[in-house]
Amino acid sequence: MAADVLDATFAALADPTRRAILARLMEGEATVTELAAPFAMSQPGISKHLRVLERAGLISRGRDAQRRPRRLEAGPLKDAMDWLANYRSYWEESYQRLDDLLGELESGGPNAVERESP
Repeated sequence: MAADVLDATFAALADPTRRAILARLMEGEATVTELAAPFAMSQPGISKHLRVLERAGLISRGRDAQRRPRRLEAGPLKDAMDWLANYRSYWEESYQRLDDLLGELESGGPNAVERESP
């Protein structure tokens, strides 16, 4: 996956308004007016957010007579999840090592710390 695509995805996801728009589009396609309804922002303001999401490939624009509904395009989200999965295995291994060490300390194993008697 190209770094610029991943950069665009994470940049688009960095804004809470854009994340809310994506969450709404998970329910189905919606027009700009429908997407703007829950926000205290102008339609041009929402349109700017939609352009960022479109450039990142996270949404697409359809055509239904006079309507121009937007729909979610989940491909870039999967790519981001795949990239993050590499780090998930790193953290799982780190936590497993910590769990092993704590288990040894609790059982008095070779890494156990000696306690002084009162």
